[in-house]
Amino acid sequence: MSSARAGDDPATGDRLPFAASPPDVRGRGFSSRAALPVMEGWIDATVGPLPPRAVALADLPATLAEGLVLAEPVKAPGDWPPADRAARDGVAVASSDTLGAGSYNPVPLPGAVTVAAGEPMPPGTDAVLPVEAMQADGPFVEALGSAAPGEGVERRGEGLRGGTVLLKAGHRLRPQDLGLLTALGIDTVRVGARPRVRIVLAGGPRSGPETLGAMLTALATRDGGVVELVGPLPADRAALAAAYAAPGADLLISAGRTGVGEDDVAPLALAEAGQLALHGVALRPGDSAALGTAGGVPAVLLPGEPMACLTAYELLAGRALRRLAGRDPGLPHPAVPAVVVRKLVSEIGCTELYRVRRTADGMVEPVASPHRPGLAGAVLADGFVLIPAESEGVPAGATVTLRCFDGTSL
Repeated sequence: MSSARAGDDPATGDRLPFAASPPDVRGRGFSSRAALPVMEGWIDATVGPLPPRAVALADLPATLAEGLVLAEPVKAPGDWPPADRAARDGVAVASSDTLGAGSYNPVPLPGAVTVAAGEPMPPGTDAVLPVEAMQADGPFVEALGSAAPGEGVERRGEGLRGGTVLLKAGHRLRPQDLGLLTALGIDTVRVGARPRVRIVLAGGPRSGPETLGAMLTALATRDGGVVELVGPLPADRAALAAAYAAPGADLLISAGRTGVGEDDVAPLALAEAGQLALHGVALRPGDSAALGTAGGVPAVLLPGEPMACLTAYELLAGRALRRLAGRDPGLPHPAVPAVVVRKLVSEIGCTELYRVRRTADGMVEPVASPHRPGLAGAVLADGFVLIPAESEGVPAGATVTLRCFDGTSL
């Protein structure tokens, strides 16, 4: 948890506009819903990164698939290369000894030393003559061409100067990074924490929340979490509150029982386990999501309908988890411009997520409207377009930002 007060706007420090204890909406409905930026602001003000962890370079190859993200910048510990070295195979020479050499005027090189690429330059030499520009007669070497000072040589610090920032904080480590770190003799790096995420499936068999377990586990793992899956639990307020408040988690995510039915008790259970800060978001799908704390850690309640659950995870729960893990809290989906085939209709006052796919000519068209439930549209889609709350839609032919789903090629 960060030191900022829950509910403070991270940009201005002002209190965000939500009630200290949202009302019970069961059987009544939502009188209002918080704008998506308000929900994001609560997360940003409440959730901060966990302490980073040190990882030995020898262990990195086995853990690279975790998506390790640097918590601190990595600087070159010294010049690279640390001394002048041969950039090619040949003989190391003093360039002045090769002046005037040619195929019709071989020049003896009594001080020549055979070197391989990467070897240090011997004292008194400043160039590497390639093998095709020399001839050997027993132990005697003759130059058949001249070499300029520094020719065939990689100078000290030519690749990197000591203190140069190689990799910035937030950089996701790649295999080529490990090679360079090894060459520089760096044996340990500090990376973002792997938050412990408790995912509670709320509501019991009737609501089918168990179908969400695999999806949420994969999403939380992608964002750097280590998942503990609990349930499905019955729609029982006390049972859910106990699961929410149990120790051992850095983030609570609950799926199901967030709506307006009599057995939608997840928000009440969260209030009992800690604090229900916000319930209801002007987001479609996903409008019954909630935020708060349980057992002293951030908590995000997701709707039980699968597409609403996916949407609320990506925009809310995923943001909280990525912040805990020291990652960029923004959406992890590649963003590319695209032109819409036909108008995307939207309601002013509500952020809407349209599932879209690319057409043969490179444009995008909707697969399913924000009102349509189910994951089939998301499976058939290449990505999604977010239409902000202040917009009434996107006209045909307009350029939008396409967010590509995981595994979709750009």
